[in-house]
Formats: sequence, C-alpha cells, structure tokens
Amino acid sequence: MLLMEPDMAYAKEIAAYRQEFLDAGDSMDGTGGLRRCPTVQEWVEKSLLYKEAQNTPENLVPATQFIYVREADQKVVGMLQIRHRFNAYLEKYAGHIGYSVRPSERRKGYATAMLRDALPHCRELGIRDVLISCLVGNEGSRRTILRNGGVYESTVHEPELDRDLERYWIHL
Repeated sequence: MLLMEPDMAYAKEIAAYRQEFLDAGDSMDGTGGLRRCPTVQEWVEKSLLYKEAQNTPENLVPATQFIYVREADQKVVGMLQIRHRFNAYLEKYAGHIGYSVRPSERRKGYATAMLRDALPHCRELGIRDVLISCLVGNEGSRRTILRNGGVYESTVHEPELDRDLERYWIHL
C-alpha cells in the first residue's frame, strides 16, 4: 500500500473513487472538497497548493492530502487529510485527520492501515496529540481509531449538521 500525495497519474482512479461515493450517496470525509471540485486536475492542484498557509483560503487551514493506493492494481482505495492546525470548527468537531475508504473496499483493514501510515506525517508536522472524531454509531471508524491508540475524550453535538461526534486523541 502507498500513502501518497495526489498525482495526476491517478486521475482516472481519483475520478472513479469520487463517483463511487456519489453513487452510494456517502460522505467523502478526508477528501478536501473532492465532491465539489469540477475536475480532478483542479482538486489535485488545490490539494498541493493548500499545504502552505499562504495559499490556503481564509476559512480553511493548511492541510496535506493523501490518496491510499493498492500497489497490486494501482487502485485508490482510500483518502486521508491531515490538517496542520485547528480553526474553531476543527478544534471542536472534526480534528486533525479526516479519512474515508471507498465503499467497495471497506471491511478489509484499509482504514486502520491508512491511519497508522499517516501518523508519522503528523509527527513530522509537529503534531504530538492527534484529535480524530467519528460519528456516533460508526463502529468501523471507532475501531480504526482505537486500533491506532485512540483514547476517547467526549461526545459533542455538531449543530449545523445535527449530528453527534465522538472525539478521540492519539498521543504520538
């Protein structure tokens, strides 16, 4: 498995990943706005640009975007985003990391491995305590976080989307 920054060499796979989520009516957590981008090229360019604070829109924070590629067939099976710092929303609700696994590739251990592979990048960014949240009732995500050393802190209600989120910390 390869955890790597987006690259146009994977454009067809990224487009297929996006389409699979749209077809399933599922949320694309940790994809940095892939749902809203009109083209894969624009998404790749923005993803790379938004790593630096000076290039990041005022309402966002710098973030590193990753795709998770299965080497055997070069299929993008997951995506993960590390936010370099918090804004008010991230600090209260979303945390440092968002991630998703392609619906057809779930329950194969990819989320656990992808999160494990991302934690050294957090350490390189100087993040020593990583906040990750998941929806109450999302057992797969909860187990992924726990398998990577997550310690439950609290459950919060996110009023804009009317949902409850469990907050976990992973100490590096």
